Amino acid sequence: MGAFNHYGRGATEMELPSETVQAQRHEEIMEAITSLRQHVQPALEASQMVLEERQHDLLEVQRLKLELQIIAEAIQRTKQEIATLHYAGAQGREMARVTDELGAVVFGTETATHSILEAAEAVDDLAGNLAARLSGEEGDMARRIGERTVAIFEACNFQDITGQRISKVVGAMRFVEERVSQMIEIWGGQERFKDVPRSPDPDREGDRALLNGPGLAADGDSRSQDDIDAFFK
Repeated sequence: MGAFNHYGRGATEMELPSETVQAQRHEEIMEAITSLRQHVQPALEASQMVLEERQHDLLEVQRLKLELQIIAEAIQRTKQEIATLHYAGAQGREMARVTDELGAVVFGTETATHSILEAAEAVDDLAGNLAARLSGEEGDMARRIGERTVAIFEACNFQDITGQRISKVVGAMRFVEERVSQMIEIWGGQERFKDVPRSPDPDREGDRALLNGPGLAADGDSRSQDDIDAFFK
């Protein structure tokens, strides 16, 4: 027989004591919470991993930003030095002026050496003629003169070595000048450098700013050494 309540009627599930119903509901709620937690927990763990990855990425971005800032500052300093190197000196021709000066040194030493050799050859010929015509002490003196002219010929060999060395220096400086010009073109040409601050040139301050000689043949308006010698006569 079915259960009877205190009113004598059969008890149903809806008529169970309230404590039992509450216990069942509590158990159902706890099971639902447990099930929900089982579903949510992986998502929470995944979210935590994503958050940690984003924090790591943020640190990497900040580090990259710092590195880019350092690179930008280095590029700016490089542009400043290139601008200084390219525009250094009066009218921005200092580098070309140096190569021209060294070229003038080579030409000047070649010209002077050629004149010395011509004079030494003439002296050697005269000394040989005298040695053939003279005898005794005078003949010995003429032969010694010839020996000394040979020493002059040997000493003039310096010009060839010096010219080669200076030519190497000129070639290296022209190479640097070409590379600087190419870098300027890579960065957009001289217009992009006109506003770049340049390092001060201490050698172009005070009296040093007035030292622009000796003049070169290409200058056109410079005084030659003959003009200067004539001035003191």
